[in-house]
Amino acid sequence: MNEQLLQTLSTLITEQRNPRSMNIDQLSALEIVTLMNQEDRQVPLAIERVLPQIAQAVETIVTTFQQGGRLIYIGAGTSGRLGVLDASECPPTFGVSDEMVKGIIAGGEFAIRYPVEGAEDNQSAAIDDLCAIKFSAQDVLVGIAASGRTPYVLSALNYAKQLGAITISIASNPHSAMAQIADIAIDTVVGAEILTGSSRLKSGTAQKLVLNMLTTAPMILLGKCYENLMVDVQASNEKLKARAIRIVMQATDCDKTIAEKNLILAKQNAKLAIMMILSGLDKNEALALLDKKKGHLRKALEK
Repeated sequence: MNEQLLQTLSTLITEQRNPRSMNIDQLSALEIVTLMNQEDRQVPLAIERVLPQIAQAVETIVTTFQQGGRLIYIGAGTSGRLGVLDASECPPTFGVSDEMVKGIIAGGEFAIRYPVEGAEDNQSAAIDDLCAIKFSAQDVLVGIAASGRTPYVLSALNYAKQLGAITISIASNPHSAMAQIADIAIDTVVGAEILTGSSRLKSGTAQKLVLNMLTTAPMILLGKCYENLMVDVQASNEKLKARAIRIVMQATDCDKTIAEKNLILAKQNAKLAIMMILSGLDKNEALALLDKKKGHLRKALEK
């Protein structure tokens, strides 16, 4: 056993024993979930402390997108899965290419469902995985690891730095090895887990909430919503088609018939349909004005 690793783990907050859960194996179902709920309340408080760093990351990501770059998440285990999840939700929610936000997990696609032995320690694989997607200085890399020391993620961050790319770290331990490398360090210090070292709990929840911000906020700033409506939603199934109709109705106060008619004219583009209804312009005129305003519906509607 690596003595240095044992020593490192002993210093991490995420590896400490939680005094509030020492007798968890003697609790009832209600007592267990009550304790979990109480501990989970620490998560938004931890995120609140790093909102300036998250906002800085958001601004960086917006600039990256505007310059044609991509947002790349990379992590192992739970952290990697959460990155893949957040990335996969962007195309249907915001109508963007599946190349714009990508999630990479140590061990590849297989590791999304199953553990891959040694994947998080494979430093060369991280570089190979970034090379496989042609990662460049134009992109931004977000390394995700509760411990802040995962070798696979550290290797990826170092490689990205060598290329001159902007790097961001998300960890649950302060002053981590990842934070020392990253241009922007987001340390969501949520404290010890109720099950010692089980970072899929509070740490994982914190990661998910931060990732929500790192994609949702830039998309809003890029004009992917109008008011609080997802006007760039891709109507790829019956539920989303119904949602697109509701979005047009809610944005314009029109009835279902008018919404459906304009969605047909706009080829199911909710933003364009709304623009046509609210402006009175025809499809081509509305599309040209939206293009002029870089897809910002509210700006396009300003007198």
